[in-house]
Amino acid sequence: MDFIDEKIEQYAFDHTSEEGELLKRLEKETYEKLEIPQMTTGRIEARLLKLLARLVGARRILEIGTFGGYSALSMAEALPEDGTLVTCDDDPVAIAFAQKYFSESPHGEKITQMKGPALESIKKLTGTFDMAFIDADKMNYSNYFEAILPMIRPNGLIAVDNVLWSGRVLDPQDESDRAIHQFNERVVKDQRVESVLLTVRDGLNCIIKNAP
Repeated sequence: MDFIDEKIEQYAFDHTSEEGELLKRLEKETYEKLEIPQMTTGRIEARLLKLLARLVGARRILEIGTFGGYSALSMAEALPEDGTLVTCDDDPVAIAFAQKYFSESPHGEKITQMKGPALESIKKLTGTFDMAFIDADKMNYSNYFEAILPMIRPNGLIAVDNVLWSGRVLDPQDESDRAIHQFNERVVKDQRVESVLLTVRDGLNCIIKNAP
């Protein structure tokens, strides 16, 4: 994920609004207790997701990949009191870890966890969403996108994480490399959406659903 000079990255971190003590503690414990802790979104990306949720006026958000709950809690901050965030994961350890922090947060009551394979969970959902965030198994990125897009309202947003994949999209070697590159290629050619691929952290693809 080292795309930007370390000093510039630290400067950006220092000049991004702080995330609050609960999220700081969540991130610290993530690194102490969860496997692959670098998967957590962290301040810059999570504050960006919160900002994006505010900009689209989100009332319902769908997240694929809960992990420690950092991104879910960050986006939930942008929701109104009666807003809803549905987050999907099938890792019982991560689910329990995230729920502990959801229970401590005043925004946690906005969050509903769905346990099990995300593609199966998506089938159980009804209604439209204003925003979605995809940060789960890379092989299914295209499948998640196709399953979610019909549920996103016109001019709604889908944000997709890890789309630069530590630079490996430039010369894909394994299945995950190719899956992410193919996803990015698919999105940029899709007339149903407009997209901007940002070099934030490990790459964030911001995709707006076009109005009919």
